[in-house]
Amino acid sequence: MSLPHYKMTMLALTLGVASAMVGCSSNPKKEVVDKGPQSSEQVYIQKAQKALERNQYSDAAQQLQALETYFPTSQYAQQAQLELLYVKYQQKDFEGAIALADRFIRLNPQHPHVDYAYYVRGVANMEQNYNGLLRYTSLKQSHRDVSYIKLAYQNFVDFIRRFPSSEYAVDAAQRMKFIGQELAEHEMNAARFNIKRKAYLAAVERSQWVIEHYPQAPQTPEALATIAYGYDKLGDKTTAQQYVDILKLNYPNLVKADGTVNFRAARSEGSFFNRATLGILGSGAKTVAEDDSTSTNPETEKRSFTNRVTFGLLDRPKSAE
Repeated sequence: MSLPHYKMTMLALTLGVASAMVGCSSNPKKEVVDKGPQSSEQVYIQKAQKALERNQYSDAAQQLQALETYFPTSQYAQQAQLELLYVKYQQKDFEGAIALADRFIRLNPQHPHVDYAYYVRGVANMEQNYNGLLRYTSLKQSHRDVSYIKLAYQNFVDFIRRFPSSEYAVDAAQRMKFIGQELAEHEMNAARFNIKRKAYLAAVERSQWVIEHYPQAPQTPEALATIAYGYDKLGDKTTAQQYVDILKLNYPNLVKADGTVNFRAARSEGSFFNRATLGILGSGAKTVAEDDSTSTNPETEKRSFTNRVTFGLLDRPKSAE
């Protein structure tokens, strides 16, 4: 008994597909074979530098990684590691930059440019806390997770302790100051929440931490006002009055005519700095690098190794100066 025509057609198609699948499975992909170095170490570093001058970071990374792989003891090996660290940062691969910085520090603790690795590690950890879309919104950095900037703060502390005379020490100190203000704002944000839910003791403790660790932070007036308000709500009128007296002496505009704390004014004064600098501080090194790299002056396009890895801070071309 013969099968109907349409059934014969379906059977043929099924057998054809099955045969194709078996054929594909019997021909595995060819393994990529490493053919070794295709150029000399000098050619690799020259190609990498030309790619960096054109801001072609993927090409630069490929050349630098090949140089480091095939010529690990080359005279350019350490330079390639620093250049690759710079490339990773420019590609916004901050985790990769941190890993490379840690590796360079571990392998080259006495290198004359090891301070750069310490510095970039802190900058990269700082940058991990900032999202490009949130940088210009009303959502403050201090209202989100601050674990990375805490780590960055410790990185900068370690950096300045080891290299107080480094070319990057001033910038690192400014970043530490900014991070301190962000951490103070983080604590005050928690204090505001505790005031809202009437957890006055927790609010007082958060505010006291700000005064003890960051007395110069812009949030200090609000912290003092919160402590005065919290102690008053807790029934400790004596301690509350002591802090009101401090406010009268240093921030008289934060005390009303009846002697109570002007909480609204205290919060406005404490959060102004955070709003004003949202997304501006913490990205200076990247901005300098981008400004230098986008220059149309042909003299500034040919930047030296030192100028690139320092984000344009050192060894500036005459025209740039």
